[in-house]
Amino acid sequence: WESGWKARARLSVSLPSEDSVLGAPVCTRPGTPSSTRLPDLYSQPSSMALRQLASQAASGLGLRCTAPSLALTQSPVGLLQAALFRSYSTVIDGLKYAESHEYAKIEGDVATLGITDFAQSELGDVVYVEVPEVGASLSKGANLGVVESVKAASDIYSPLSGEVIEVNSALVDDPAKINAEPFEGGWLAKIKLSDPSEADSLLDANAYKKHVESQAH
Repeated sequence: WESGWKARARLSVSLPSEDSVLGAPVCTRPGTPSSTRLPDLYSQPSSMALRQLASQAASGLGLRCTAPSLALTQSPVGLLQAALFRSYSTVIDGLKYAESHEYAKIEGDVATLGITDFAQSELGDVVYVEVPEVGASLSKGANLGVVESVKAASDIYSPLSGEVIEVNSALVDDPAKINAEPFEGGWLAKIKLSDPSEADSLLDANAYKKHVESQAH
């Protein structure tokens, strides 16, 4: 999904080895082969503040951290992660999906836009959301907003063309809605479609499921 998402600040990600502490970020000092492991804050239930503290501590030590990802291997650990992903990532029938992991809920000539459950799970805990202005004219593929998480800040792209008629201002005070309910309270904007036929080029639920599974292997 790199083709659709341009993360302005991201952590490089890789799957920890089976004999490592699963989920703990591996940190290396640039230019040296040595590595160390931060306390396992990512794999255990922990507050957002603790995750940010771990990141700040690594930065202060001049370390570069590698966080766990959904990249899968043929190891038992990788296969288990694949099964868990397929079980818990939600795809809603009746919506249209972009390969860059935005969705469109189309009702007449109005589309509600947001990011998918897969996208929010990849981003992690969302801490800031930037939405477009009401009245803005968007073309398909244009910047719809920005979502920042504890992992990265990512540009979000409009899957369809139209005029913004409503934005989800509740996300300003409660950006975590995107994690909790991406298809309901976590939507980003509503647009009046200027070319409804563009929806024909988007993926339906079954096609999107296959697209996500192909990226998870």
